[in-house]
Amino acid sequence: MNAPDNHLERRARALYREAAVHLDPAMAARLRAARRVALASTRESWAHRLLQLLLPAGAFAAIAFVALFLSSPVQRPTSAVPTAVQAMDTDGELPPDAAAADPTLYQNMEFYGWLAKNGDSEASR
Repeated sequence: MNAPDNHLERRARALYREAAVHLDPAMAARLRAARRVALASTRESWAHRLLQLLLPAGAFAAIAFVALFLSSPVQRPTSAVPTAVQAMDTDGELPPDAAAADPTLYQNMEFYGWLAKNGDSEASR
């Protein structure tokens, strides 16, 4: 069964070569033009298919990036000068550190001195 197929193939090749040698120039030009058109449409369809794949993939990547960005916790900067309440809570009984305390606490130092001296005598009455 292999021998008749081989003979048919050889005969078809010989007929093709003979027809290609005796092809008139007008027909050869039309065949070349048809070949160029077929190859151009193949390139265009390849680019179109690539665009069809890349467009949804790019959109999916953008959505994933936004979802990742929105799901990550945002760290807000802490205030540079903590309030007096925060300073008292962290230090307990100790006076607040001058660099970490509210600057308004140091405006009336005489009042705090007077309060320290007279606060106990007022409370004992």
